[in-house]
Amino acid sequence: MTVKHATFTIERTYPASPEKVWNAWSDPEKKAKWFAGPHETSDHELDFRIGGREHVSGKAEDTLHRYEAVYQDIVPNERIVTTYQMYQDETRTSVSVATVEIEPDGEGTRLTYTEQGAFFDDLDRVEWREQGTNTLFDQLGRQF
Repeated sequence: MTVKHATFTIERTYPASPEKVWNAWSDPEKKAKWFAGPHETSDHELDFRIGGREHVSGKAEDTLHRYEAVYQDIVPNERIVTTYQMYQDETRTSVSVATVEIEPDGEGTRLTYTEQGAFFDDLDRVEWREQGTNTLFDQLGRQF
């Protein structure tokens, strides 16, 4: 049994106001359009408030992948902090703290995402998480 600790940061600039980028994170219908992996999403639940929870799951081949998050800090149009766990079927594969920072950048918005994670037993890896997060942010960018 091993655990690997890792941190990564992703910066993106989107051609939309901070309010529009914020709404893509905070509005359940808008977030469900981009916050899904390459598999068929079976459900998405979002209770966007401090202490609120978010749940996304989907199946890839015969494995159920699940994201379970709790919102720890929210500053409207500026910052979101979550703690979250990832699962494959019933096995927890990682636990992370993720911070989203949103700020004006000219006529658009700069989004800075920092994740600090503990990845368990080579069931999940930081390079896979960073790649998957970049894919999600590509999908987010197509919303504007």
